[in-house]
Amino acid sequence: MMIMSIIKYKARTKTIPQQYLSHSTHTLCLTRMALFTAISRASLAHRARARARATSLFHRFMSNIPENTVYGGPTAQTLNERVTLAHLRQKHKKGQPITVVTAYDYPSAVHLDMAGIDISLVGDSAAMVVHGHDTTLPISLDEMLVHCRAVARGAKRPLLVGDLPFGSYESSSNQAVDTAVRILKEGGMDAIKLEGASPARINAAKAIVEAGIAAMGHVGLTPQAISVLGGFRPQGKNVSSAVKVLVYHDLLGMLQHPHHAKVTPKFCKQYARVGDVINEALLEYKKEVTNGSFPGPAHTPYKINDAYINDFSNELQKLGLNKAASAAAEAAEKINSPESPGEGNPTSE
Repeated sequence: MMIMSIIKYKARTKTIPQQYLSHSTHTLCLTRMALFTAISRASLAHRARARARATSLFHRFMSNIPENTVYGGPTAQTLNERVTLAHLRQKHKKGQPITVVTAYDYPSAVHLDMAGIDISLVGDSAAMVVHGHDTTLPISLDEMLVHCRAVARGAKRPLLVGDLPFGSYESSSNQAVDTAVRILKEGGMDAIKLEGASPARINAAKAIVEAGIAAMGHVGLTPQAISVLGGFRPQGKNVSSAVKVLVYHDLLGMLQHPHHAKVTPKFCKQYARVGDVINEALLEYKKEVTNGSFPGPAHTPYKINDAYINDFSNELQKLGLNKAASAAAEAAEKINSPESPGEGNPTSE
């Protein structure tokens, strides 16, 4: 009101009394200061809100679980949630069995994931069931890391445990820790497994755990000790060996070779005979290719343009390959015909 009065007075008289001038100048300064203060406070409040929103988005995008559950404390495990040591401890306290199956590649890992298996062990048994060795001893750490990475890409739910292969941890506790670190960093595993219960192995396990890496012990049938045991002989037949690890190939009955049958553990139950199914499928494929019924029209969706066939035959003839040109033309005619010779009227083998 004071400012408006001064402006009106100035418009009428063109001069402003000194007392009004000093008072109005002071009032204008105060008004400007109040305005600047309000703007500054609004700007600071806006920046604070923007910073809070950015921080919230950053935390949400940096987490692989919903924002409202990051700090919500432990929740009940769902079927698709990653298994952790905490989950396994809860199952153990409740007396619930824990399932453990080996996996060595992406397809087997996906199957374990879909079945809801608790622990996937990338075992050095890959030396025998994948690489065809007589024992587990030949497989190297670098080979194990290849298997670990493949399984890590396929299994999103189970706790992933990588086996320390023979020769990668026996020399010292430092060597054991270095190998365990590689299994986690390069292999994508959650924990490691090592065989035996000698004082040296216990010290190695202790050093690994002190390095911040979860370790699983292995007693019972210890294939890495075949040299001193004189064969595949189980050790530790007591209540402490509470969890049985089933090999993927044994459980599914994938391998029917006599050599494999000799080294399959007695405690392993065969839940399927997948190997027989695979063999039958391969024999059927061979039969259909031999008698010409495969590939038929249903599995030959691609046709060859007649002009391309003629050009190709002409080029072969120019090279003096008349028989090849005739064979190519005949094959193209088969592909382009409505029915292949093997469909409906299969030729005899």
